[in-house]
Amino acid sequence: MSNGRHPTSQLLLLGVAQAVLFVAGALLGRWVGLQLGLDAFGPGGYDNKAIFGILLIGLGGGGGVQIARAWYTRKYGPPGS
Repeated sequence: MSNGRHPTSQLLLLGVAQAVLFVAGALLGRWVGLQLGLDAFGPGGYDNKAIFGILLIGLGGGGGVQIARAWYTRKYGPPGS
């Protein structure tokens, strides 16, 4: 590969890792929110507890994606190169 791009199989691995860790992180964020009494899907509508529960789910999912990207970069180098 003279153009320095990563093979498709490695990029597919990055995509799968990001998807799996996004879901795992979001589930972890949901669990932490429930432990703190912040139910994102509670019957109260969009009150403050629900908003913070949604925030935890988003942070967990985003954190999972960043962990997968950091792992890939450490193993194969930046995906854009």
